[in-house]
Amino acid sequence: MKKIVVFTGAGVSADSGISTFRDADGLWANYRIEDVCTPEALATNRATVIRFYNERRREMYEKKPNAGHLAIAGLERDFDVEVITQNVDNLHEQAGSTHITHLHGELSKLRSSVDPELIVTLEGWEQKMDALAPDGSLLRPHIVFFGEAVPMFDKAVRIAMTADVMVVVGTSLAVYPAASLVRYIRPEVPIYLVDPGHPDISGIRNPLTFVNKRGAEGVPEVVAMLREKYL
Repeated sequence: MKKIVVFTGAGVSADSGISTFRDADGLWANYRIEDVCTPEALATNRATVIRFYNERRREMYEKKPNAGHLAIAGLERDFDVEVITQNVDNLHEQAGSTHITHLHGELSKLRSSVDPELIVTLEGWEQKMDALAPDGSLLRPHIVFFGEAVPMFDKAVRIAMTADVMVVVGTSLAVYPAASLVRYIRPEVPIYLVDPGHPDISGIRNPLTFVNKRGAEGVPEVVAMLREKYL
């Protein structure tokens, strides 16, 4: 059975109405990274950070997976599939994908402020400002802030190295270290890239098929290609 590794960014959720970060009308057009997505912001302006992620979480729970998410989940009927995502939403889970690695954290979870391994699932969308972890520390969003290490990256590299095919969806390939995953697959492994923009493909050395479409349209097309080629 072919091993397909799917690597997704914000673009795969854009068709579900989840705000992207880097587009001209994305989240960072309305917020400064320094104010909501750094350890310093959490330390000095906790209320703003918690409120920002509460808004993101409430938005997430109002959205549903789109055709791109569903097509990725459907691959599991015929292939060994692992999803590596930069996204912090749970739309891959909602769609039915079962092997998902979140590089940048998960909105639906919180973690201890002192022990990054102490992670709890949040019921509902709202984190209370004074909510405590089991170790007595203040809970924080289970999000990898700018300037923090990406603890799941090594696992993602190991997964990428096992790929027979890589499908890349909705990412600019500009956010590191995540973007470097395309360099860890074996040289002969084909890459199918779905994105409506102009992602940075300078790091790709493998056979490349570029589908210049949004995820909800392009991913089902790629899935059909894979089934025709490998089944």
